[in-house]
Amino acid sequence: MPRQAAPRLVGGEGGGSQGAWGAVATMLRSLLLHALRLCAQTASCLMLFPRFLCTAFMLWLLDFLCIRKHFLGRRRRGQPEPEVELNSDGEEVPPDDPPICVSDDNRLCTLASLKAVWHGQKLDFFKQAHEGGPAPNSQVVLPNGFQYQHILDYARGNRPLVLNFGSCT
Repeated sequence: MPRQAAPRLVGGEGGGSQGAWGAVATMLRSLLLHALRLCAQTASCLMLFPRFLCTAFMLWLLDFLCIRKHFLGRRRRGQPEPEVELNSDGEEVPPDDPPICVSDDNRLCTLASLKAVWHGQKLDFFKQAHEGGPAPNSQVVLPNGFQYQHILDYARGNRPLVLNFGSCT
C-alpha cells in the first residue's frame, strides 16, 4: 500500500498552533532575559565580594582593637593615675580619647552593619553617575503638568547646568 504524505499546515491554518508558538517564544525570551540578569548579578557579587570582605575585616579589626584597649586600660587602673592637665585658667583639659565603653550596642562588626556595608557597596557599584564620566540624562516631570523632559535638554552651549533641589542655605 503506498504511503500518503501528511498534509502540511499553511500559515493561518491549524487554529491555535501559531498562538501557542508565540507564547512559547515569549516565555523563552523572558527566560533568557532573567538568566542574563542572574548572570550579571552573580558577576557583580563576585566582583564586590573581595571588597566587602576587606571592609568586614577592617570593622572586625577596629572592634578587636577597641576591646583590647578597653581591657588593657582596666589592667593599668592598678597603676597610679596620670596627672591631670590644667590650662592657663586652671581648668582641667579633657583627655584626647573619650572614655571607652564596650558593649554589644556599640560594636562595629555586627550583622546589621555588614548588611549596610554590602548594600552601600552594591549601590555604589551600580550607580549611574561616576566621577569624570558623562552626566546621566534622567527624565523629570515638569511642574506645569504631567509632561516629561530630560535634564540635559536644559543645557545650553558651554554654560554649566545647575540643579537646585530645594533651599540653598
